[in-house]
Amino acid sequence: MRRSIIMLQGTASDVGKSVITTALCRIFTQDGWDTAPFKSQNMANNSYVTVDGREIGRAQGVQAEACGKLATTDMNPILIKPVRDMHSQIVVHGQPYAQMSAWDYRQNFLPQARTLVMEALNRLRDQHEMVVMEGAGSPAEINLKDRDIVNMNLAGWADAPVLLVADIDRGGVFAAIVGTLELLELHERSRVKGFIINKFRGDLALLQPGLDWLERRTGIPVIGVLPYEENLHLEAEDSVALQRKSSRPLPGRELDITVIHYPRISNFTDMDLLEAEPDVSVRYVDHEDQLGTPDVIILPGTKDTLGDLEFLQERGLTRRISELHARRAVQLVGICGGYQMLGQTLQDPAGYDSPTPRTAKGLGLLPISTVFAASKTTVHAEGHLTAAGRLLLQKTDEEQPTIPVKGYEIHMGTTTVESGADVQSLFHLHHITDHHPTAIEDGCILPDGSVWGTYLHGVFDNDRLRRSWLNSLRQLKGLEPLNESIHGYTHREEAFDRLADTVRKHLDMERIYHIAAGR
Repeated sequence: MRRSIIMLQGTASDVGKSVITTALCRIFTQDGWDTAPFKSQNMANNSYVTVDGREIGRAQGVQAEACGKLATTDMNPILIKPVRDMHSQIVVHGQPYAQMSAWDYRQNFLPQARTLVMEALNRLRDQHEMVVMEGAGSPAEINLKDRDIVNMNLAGWADAPVLLVADIDRGGVFAAIVGTLELLELHERSRVKGFIINKFRGDLALLQPGLDWLERRTGIPVIGVLPYEENLHLEAEDSVALQRKSSRPLPGRELDITVIHYPRISNFTDMDLLEAEPDVSVRYVDHEDQLGTPDVIILPGTKDTLGDLEFLQERGLTRRISELHARRAVQLVGICGGYQMLGQTLQDPAGYDSPTPRTAKGLGLLPISTVFAASKTTVHAEGHLTAAGRLLLQKTDEEQPTIPVKGYEIHMGTTTVESGADVQSLFHLHHITDHHPTAIEDGCILPDGSVWGTYLHGVFDNDRLRRSWLNSLRQLKGLEPLNESIHGYTHREEAFDRLADTVRKHLDMERIYHIAAGR
């Protein structure tokens, strides 16, 4: 028996489809429905690793968490990871398939994609009572519609009703909605069962005449108007979210942590719980003039390590970072691609990370070298700090028997420590697979603790480690440690519930249930 299904599409990108999908996933789950998210094709470098070591879009991983489910690749069977302009890595059911230009993807891949997309969706519909589907961009992109697998074609294949989301904060919301409908075919337009207006800041009474006009003009109801919410504390999927973050420190925060915002930044959600800490200001910079003298500089993950390393050099960031390190004025942290950049050399002999084979010099601040290869590591890992890794801890925690850590890895390349180098590994980890756990030594740290790096994404999601590390930074500045900290899991669950409460309050949920049931 087929269950209920509903689809969220948008008048444009970044109108709030992912957030509203997450909210509906949470609401349906709270109401006792066995719910799962679905997005046929996602484009994002901020990815999520499933428990079986596969890679999907981060939004679908977060939506699965909102449903209380373990994410699977059926929830996002096709992931597009931009590598450089007009070229992307195509990930199919969580594993790298090929690197393609936009033209090759459209001409050679999309014609065969319907089958694998519908097989994934049908499995979800067989297993769950409710599926909440998310579209991408706009269904009115007429140059792409003939081979669409993520918006109206998919809605037709799945026989799914559509709610159209529009962002009033960017202006022109009525034109965006009516214009989108005008560019749809009649059979596509008939699938649109309601509008959701998102990010509203004003007096609803002043908006009401426009809503009444819209319903008369289109014959389609407005399901609700959602308020603009600044601090949802949900993981963002697209680096466009970083454009709203400041490059200046927040006032009243004792710790200044700066993250390098290069063009192909990935998995920047590693910093989310740092941003939530009451004593931390996290800011994103892309030029040496913005750096100042922070307490910490983080080089995050990247989908184009060598290309983003060139970006650092062109913007004067490598020189400025090296100067700050020489003065011992800052602690440097590298995660994944950022860890590789902190090393001596990066070799790509077969052109796996770049268009042509090449070798590049890193920042030279860690005695490591990286060689890129075709194989890709995507795995969950857990373990604990090494003896050397205890340099990250506040003084009172240095004698603790163990500090557990867990996270995930997504990287290409093998990094080795130079022979005789005076560094130690950072973590003792076990890769968690379907088979036997594999023990590894991960990362490294200088003897004075001034530079360290790791392949472990989610390192700052570990509550004890995060707070102890922040307290060690406070102690370096002569500040007293903070004894209270946020709890990552509780923080996320509360964020899901707050979002659900807001959406439930402002949307006509009874009508949404009727729409999802096909009534």
